[in-house]
Amino acid sequence: MTTEPGAQPARKPELVCPAGSLRALQLAVDAGADAVYLGFKDATNARNFAGLNFDHAQVREGVAYAHKRGAKVLMALNTFADARDAGPWHRAVDTAVEMGADALIVADTAVMAYCRDHHPSLRLHLSVQASATSYEAIEFYRQRYGVQRAVLPRVLTMPQVAHTIRNTPVDIEVFGFGSLCVMVEGRCALSSYVTGQSPNHAGVCSPPSAVRWLDTAEGVESRLNGVLIDRYGKDEPRAYPTLCKGRFHVAGQRDYAIEEPTSLNTLAILPELIEIGVKAIKIEGRQRSPSYVEQVTRVWRAAIDSACAPQSRYSVQPAWTATLARFAEGQQQTLGAYNRPWC
Repeated sequence: MTTEPGAQPARKPELVCPAGSLRALQLAVDAGADAVYLGFKDATNARNFAGLNFDHAQVREGVAYAHKRGAKVLMALNTFADARDAGPWHRAVDTAVEMGADALIVADTAVMAYCRDHHPSLRLHLSVQASATSYEAIEFYRQRYGVQRAVLPRVLTMPQVAHTIRNTPVDIEVFGFGSLCVMVEGRCALSSYVTGQSPNHAGVCSPPSAVRWLDTAEGVESRLNGVLIDRYGKDEPRAYPTLCKGRFHVAGQRDYAIEEPTSLNTLAILPELIEIGVKAIKIEGRQRSPSYVEQVTRVWRAAIDSACAPQSRYSVQPAWTATLARFAEGQQQTLGAYNRPWC
């Protein structure tokens, strides 16, 4: 991106970074995150599994830490409420508001309706779990529940993202780096079929209790609840076993049938995302280490600042690429759906 002499610098998109722990939150803020997103240690959070997330005391400490340094805290209440009792979700909304969350990331219309009726001034962000892939869907949530930002699923091309932005006043947030999901986010039933656990409530597509690694004469096998997902050679990089990322025999060939184990990395098209009006870049990875959060945040802070600087001639720096490569799933990176010229 080159800014013409005398022209205004590009509007910086907000850098939204994951916080699976208080330490990760602190490192993300110190590394330059504009906002961090986190969840409670309960079923209201789509990343609800052992060793992650925040108790109430940690939320208070995290909010204070972020606000003191000018960063926002977004609370992910992004699962679908239990039809038998929505009380835990309602109480989580009230608690998040009382603790000073700047916005809630929500997917369930029942939760949105509660927010609208009981906290009308509360800022709502539509979670990727809602799987809204068109401006018409996003407008539904804006008109009925007052949603002010929507996180797009990772299945849209660049022209589709631009078309969505042009046709809704809702701020649009896209994923910039991290694990790539090509399924109907929030509604995928593949892992549920194999493990008997819903990804939306188990916190992960492949619950650790269902994962098995077996050494065999043919190689190292990864299995999910007994189902063979992949088989690796001795020195071959191994991906965490997720059903949609398995290799299968299809039409006489053994290959990835649905999705390859590779990370989304949009550094190369960051100026284009800024130009079409993306308001926020999201880094995936609440389940990742504090070191991941810190280093990835530093790279993206530098990249966004560079792309938006006056008279900038943006280019992806080798050091950025090297850092992100260390954290890429399967040691591979892709532009994913953004780079589909046939769509």
